[in-house]
Amino acid sequence: MLDLIDPRPQRRKCDGSTRRDFLKIGTLGLFGGITLPQVLRIRANASEPSKPAKKTPSVVLLFLDGGASQFETFDPKMDAPKEYRCLFGSTKTPMAGIDFCSLLPKMAKLADQMAIVKSFTHKDGDHGGATHWVKTGYPWPPEFLGKAPVIPQQSPSIGSVVARCKGPINQTTGVPTNVRILSNHGGYPGDDAVWLGQAYAPFRVGLKGSNNQMLNNMGLKIAPERLGDRRTLLSAFDTLDRELDQSGVMKGMDGFTQQAVNVLVGKAKEAFDLSREDEKTKERYGEGLGQELLLARRLCEAGSTFVTLNNGYWDHHDGIIPGCKKLCPPLDHAVDAFIQDVKERGLTNDILLVITCEFGRTPRIGNYNNAKESSTGRDHWAGLNPLAFMGGGLKMGQIIGESDDRGGYPKSKAISPQDFMATILQVLDIDQKVQFNHPSGRPISMIEDGKAIDELF
Repeated sequence: MLDLIDPRPQRRKCDGSTRRDFLKIGTLGLFGGITLPQVLRIRANASEPSKPAKKTPSVVLLFLDGGASQFETFDPKMDAPKEYRCLFGSTKTPMAGIDFCSLLPKMAKLADQMAIVKSFTHKDGDHGGATHWVKTGYPWPPEFLGKAPVIPQQSPSIGSVVARCKGPINQTTGVPTNVRILSNHGGYPGDDAVWLGQAYAPFRVGLKGSNNQMLNNMGLKIAPERLGDRRTLLSAFDTLDRELDQSGVMKGMDGFTQQAVNVLVGKAKEAFDLSREDEKTKERYGEGLGQELLLARRLCEAGSTFVTLNNGYWDHHDGIIPGCKKLCPPLDHAVDAFIQDVKERGLTNDILLVITCEFGRTPRIGNYNNAKESSTGRDHWAGLNPLAFMGGGLKMGQIIGESDDRGGYPKSKAISPQDFMATILQVLDIDQKVQFNHPSGRPISMIEDGKAIDELF
C-alpha cells in the first residue's frame, strides 16, 4: 500500500504530533486485492522471450451489449421479403453492391476501410452463454445452455489471455495491458481472468462523472466528498512526484515498488485523464460512447494492448425502431470520429477496432404489421452475429463470408468464436497453440479448433 500525504495544512493532535491525512493508494486494487508491486513481480517472474517482443497492434473490442441486429447494421438484406429486410432501408458504401443500414451513413462511407464478416455464428441464444462464448471462444458446458440463472465454470476472456501472454502491465509506461471501460450496463460473464488468476483480470474504469473518478478507479482511495476537488487531487500526485524525487525515498524502495509509484505519477495516470485531450478532439468524438472511444485511443497510444467497451443496451425484442434510432446514430458518429482520428494520427496500423456482440436478431420481424413502433422487434438469434474489423494492419475493404438470402445463417465460410479468438491472437503475435495449467493441474488450450480468418492477413 502506498500513501500520498495530503498537501493541505495539517492540524495538531493534543499530544502535539501532526495529524496527517493520507490519500491511500490501493495500487490497482481491482486486481482482486493484488497490489501493483505484486502484479509487476508476477510479470517479471513469467517466462520472457530471449529477444525483444515484436511490436503488435492494440485491440479495441467494441461490444454491442444485448445483441445488435445484423440487418440494422451491416447486412440490411433489402432484396429479402419486407418482413425480413432492414426496417430503415439501406445506404450505399464505396464497395460495389455492399450496403449498410441507413442509420449508419458515416460508417457506410468508411466501408472500404473495414472488413465485414457476414458469417459469424454460434449456437447459444442466451445473453450470458452467448457473451461468454464470443469473448472467451468457449460455450457454457452443454448442461447450462439456456439456463441464465446458473453460472457454470467460466473460461478466461480473450483480454485476460492476452494479459497472461504479454504481462498485466506495460513495463515501459505502466499502463494496464487489459482494460475494460464500463458502460451503464454491466454486461455479462466473459470479461474475466477466472482460473488464470486475478492479476490478469481486466482493469476496470468508469467514465460516468469526472476525471477524478477515473483516477479513483486506478486505486485512489480518498473520501468521496473530496473527489470533487480535482486540483487538490492532482496536486497530491504532483507533490508526491516531486518529493519522492528530491528525498531519495525512491532509492530505498525495491524495483517493483518504484515501478508501481511510476505507474501512479507517470504516463499511466496521464492516459486516463481526458482533461489533457484537446477540446476540439473531445467535441469531435461527442459524449457517451465517443468519450469512451477517445479514452480507448489514449490507452492504446500509452501501451494498453486490449481494451473492451460495452455499448448499449441493444436487446430489442420489441421497440427495435425507437431502439435503433436511439443507439445507431451515436455509434455511427463515435466510430467515424475514432477511425478518422486514428488515421490522422498515423495509427491506423497500430490500433485494431473490432465491433461485434453476443448474437444477432431473428430474421423475421415480430409484429411487423403492427402500427405501433414500440411493438415491432426481433428476438435473440445466434445463427448470425454482426462482426466488423477496422485497422490493425489487416486487409480492409472486403466482405468475408456470406449470409443466406434471409439473413439467418451462413451461406459460406462460417466463422466461429474460436476462429474469432484465433484471429485476435494472430494479430497480437501470440501462439495459437498456447496452453496454461488449470488449478487442477491439467493443461488447457486457449484455442482447440479455431483458425484465424486468413482473408484478413
